[in-house]
Amino acid sequence: MTLNFTKMNGAGNDFVVLDNRDLSINLTKEQIAALCDRHRGVGADGLLAVEPAEQGADYKYRYYNADGGEAEMCGNGARCYGRFAQRLSDGTPEKISFETIVGTLEAKFDGDLVEIAMAEPFDLELDVDLGIEGIGRVDVINTGVPHVVVFVEDLENLDVIKYGREIREHSHFAPAGTNVNFAKVIGDQHIAIRTYERGVEDETLACGTGMTACALIHNLLDGVGSPIKVDVKGGDTLEIGFTPAAENAFTDVTLKGPADFTFTGTVTI
Repeated sequence: MTLNFTKMNGAGNDFVVLDNRDLSINLTKEQIAALCDRHRGVGADGLLAVEPAEQGADYKYRYYNADGGEAEMCGNGARCYGRFAQRLSDGTPEKISFETIVGTLEAKFDGDLVEIAMAEPFDLELDVDLGIEGIGRVDVINTGVPHVVVFVEDLENLDVIKYGREIREHSHFAPAGTNVNFAKVIGDQHIAIRTYERGVEDETLACGTGMTACALIHNLLDGVGSPIKVDVKGGDTLEIGFTPAAENAFTDVTLKGPADFTFTGTVTI
């Protein structure tokens, strides 16, 4: 099978993107993993597919991690998906809606920047003791996919792979596991983060739902307002907007940042 694909990246989080509006592409988990393999495939943190909507939105969003497993949501992927779908729609819409596992989301466009209206977070747990040596208590929130947030003093020298993998595989999050974020406050309404992503099983240059999780936990712990700037390992700074609600809840959660076309090509699988 020969596939036409587009390679995109959102703040360094990179994706293979497919136009599957005619539903002619039906890849196996193994084929998706092969496409995302950085040595033998195209190479990506995940795969995005544009499919026809089923519930009245403009499109349906499908996202698969680099291991080939389908996931509920990816914030950086959603921004890339929105910009790709905008191009499919003749490049002129100011906004596009798309159906995901966690609900219908909307992308708004500001030049090369894309703002995604995120799903309202849930499954909040504050001050959780996992009993991991070298890691204090952690905070847990689901911003479309599950995330752990750990605020640290020395973000630069932290062993993200070691601690990320240990937390990701902890029995508290069995059987599906979790994504893990390490964050540091660097200024007023400004944090930096590093993320270990479930499914990629490694540190990535950025994670949109992880940025969102860290910003919301920062609000709950330190009372800072919206928007919150988030520096990621890929070098970009993104912006998380939100409206606090009663009982540690949030509405109007948004993620704004770049979504770039890298190249297009064909591949045989």
